[in-house]
Amino acid sequence: MKIPSTFKRAGMLAPFTAWAFGSAVAFAQETAPAAAEAAAPVSALDTGNTAWMLLSTVLVLFMILPGLALFYGGLVRSKNVLSILMQCTMITAVVIVVWVLWGYSFAFGGGTSPYWGGLGKVFLAGVTPASESGTIPEFVFICFQMTFACITPALIVGAFAERVKFSAVMLFVVLWVSLVYFPIAHMVWDANGLIFGWGALDFAGGTVVHINAGIAALVGALLIGKRKGYGRDNMAPHSMPFTMIGASILWVGWFGFNAGSALAANGIASLAMINTFTATAGAAIAWAVVETVARGKASMLGAASGIVAGLVAVTPAAGFVGPVGAIALGAIASVVCYYFVASVKIKLGYDDALDVFGVHGIGGIVGALGTGVFASASLGGVGYADGVTMGGQVWTQLLAIVVTVVWCGVVSAVLYKFVDLVIGLRPAADVESQGLDITSHGEVAYHSS
Repeated sequence: MKIPSTFKRAGMLAPFTAWAFGSAVAFAQETAPAAAEAAAPVSALDTGNTAWMLLSTVLVLFMILPGLALFYGGLVRSKNVLSILMQCTMITAVVIVVWVLWGYSFAFGGGTSPYWGGLGKVFLAGVTPASESGTIPEFVFICFQMTFACITPALIVGAFAERVKFSAVMLFVVLWVSLVYFPIAHMVWDANGLIFGWGALDFAGGTVVHINAGIAALVGALLIGKRKGYGRDNMAPHSMPFTMIGASILWVGWFGFNAGSALAANGIASLAMINTFTATAGAAIAWAVVETVARGKASMLGAASGIVAGLVAVTPAAGFVGPVGAIALGAIASVVCYYFVASVKIKLGYDDALDVFGVHGIGGIVGALGTGVFASASLGGVGYADGVTMGGQVWTQLLAIVVTVVWCGVVSAVLYKFVDLVIGLRPAADVESQGLDITSHGEVAYHSS
């Protein structure tokens, strides 16, 4: 502050100095807390985002238990319904433990490798309630990603339902998530990941969850072989109401899966939400129409399958395409999935019991490629990164699919063979014929009066 010359001439500088010093002290006392606060790290946590992610995490768990469990439970024969429910339940429990011990670190441990996250967060080392991941607590991010890790191997078991030992399923799942799921999750979603670096678009898990699960399912169906009596015995679903309830729960839970993948309560989450509505509706309608044309009747099983096909297809695209584009994407995926389920599987003769490859694998591939198309701003999407064309983005999507298919296919085949050598995959023929509920778990779902 400039001191007036009159103070100097009149000998009044001393009173002014005293006043200035007192004012400075008072100012310092008033501003000290603010300065200390400014010097301290500023938290980026947002309570609204955190609340949304807490809810989204629970919704994804709801997809598995009871959603997927009921969907699959209705599709198997009554003598095997408890076995599939038990597998979904215990896969969820086992993967939660594995994720906490080493899975989170393998996927998001902070390592610089393009293929895995390293050992930096084994046993969740260094993570506390104060740790942050963007605008949410790191524990919330850990739990959200944990539910994705749980549902993916649970999807796989539908391909070899009714014919694999419970112990073999559990061992395979632990090995598979460690050597297939965690590396793919890192490659696609971690900032240091190989596929992430290419600029591939996978909003909520087209490659990580659905293509990954679908390829592992196909490999398992081929290596394990057909169910006893396949093509001869009646293997119709034992409870379509179970399956319809399960499909409905999946649709509800999928809003956490897709809209939650925005990791915030924002406009992108709202885009993912409406796309989860529209793509699924388009897919359900398309399946019913094509089934009516092909078979003369639209079935409840077909409607449930269309719902799931649409949900799968929009998963990688949810935050990138527009609502109308999502309708088209869901419808296209539904028709292609129907063709694989109703024609290709029968012609090739493999026993994908609950059509995991036909719906999740094929739907995931169509969705991943379709994301590259419908993300175009000219088609109502959010557009591409600077300098990227539709052709370039589709090519990147294809590369991501190829890496996922090869990695998952090769490693899954090795793991199936390993488990078969160690404890055997299939139960004895008479045990399989009797049903896995009573032979593996000592109980039955239904008692005759």
